[in-house]
Amino acid sequence: MKWNEVKIETASEAVEAIANILMEAGASGVAIEDALDIENFQSDEYGEILDKETITSLKEGAYVAAYFPETIFLPEILPFIREEVAKLPEYGLAIGKNELTVSEVAEENWATAWKKYYHPVHISRYLTIVPSWEEYTPQHTDEKIITLDPGMAFGTGTHPTTRLTLQALEVTLRGGETVLDVGTGSGVLSIASKYLGADEVHAFDLDDVAVQAAQENMDLNAIASDVQVSANDLLKGIDTPADIIVANILADIIVLMVPDAWRLLKQEGTLIVSGIIHEKKQMVIDALEAQGFEVDQVFQQKDWYAIILKKPEED
Repeated sequence: MKWNEVKIETASEAVEAIANILMEAGASGVAIEDALDIENFQSDEYGEILDKETITSLKEGAYVAAYFPETIFLPEILPFIREEVAKLPEYGLAIGKNELTVSEVAEENWATAWKKYYHPVHISRYLTIVPSWEEYTPQHTDEKIITLDPGMAFGTGTHPTTRLTLQALEVTLRGGETVLDVGTGSGVLSIASKYLGADEVHAFDLDDVAVQAAQENMDLNAIASDVQVSANDLLKGIDTPADIIVANILADIIVLMVPDAWRLLKQEGTLIVSGIIHEKKQMVIDALEAQGFEVDQVFQQKDWYAIILKKPEED
């Protein structure tokens, strides 16, 4: 079978949103080539050293490539893709060059090529993410191995916001907590929460494709077998009291969930938010502080931030 590749050159901050748009349009897979991801992966103190030039020619921005079988008539779906991508600036996302190209590829050229971007990644001293197709031997007895299949759309933890959030969870979790993971994507934060001692974890995502991918990843990690994964719009309608709420999503979407996060967090509970670029950091902090949250710690990598906040005890 032959496939059509629809490739969009965009800004790094828009890759996940565009990947979702392409999957909604019927793509059978999405590959992401992000100059910022590779730069961070190459230079991070825990990561493996890669020759950046061998895996990407990008100096900045990102490519998001989606693959459609030749049986799908592209002229019917390209207008939808263009329109949805054009709306992203309304949510505060830069879309860079926003150039769309279409080309024909053989099946064998897309079915495995995307895997070259994913390798075992040491997130911290205790957490290592390993793609499901890779063999890996733990380096020490305390190392916790998170096995992931990115599902060709949701990543394996190399993005700065995911890494920051995982590090924030590591310094927050003490054992026995109830965690709500909002916008779970691959499910990596939920799996990490279980490894770090959480007792009960609920994972939510609006996207049914993400829910399926997350559930498959829970099944790859025995420790996460009891994580409850379900489709939900942020925290609307949820009534589970939580010790920790974690959300690695867009800054403008974080603001929308602030009242529900406040409602569900127990006294002295912790809110961890990420997916925040420098330009949006103060807006997010202002919204959270207006609700009553207090900033505890701020994590930064390049232009990305994760913030740990506390719900103070009532007087």
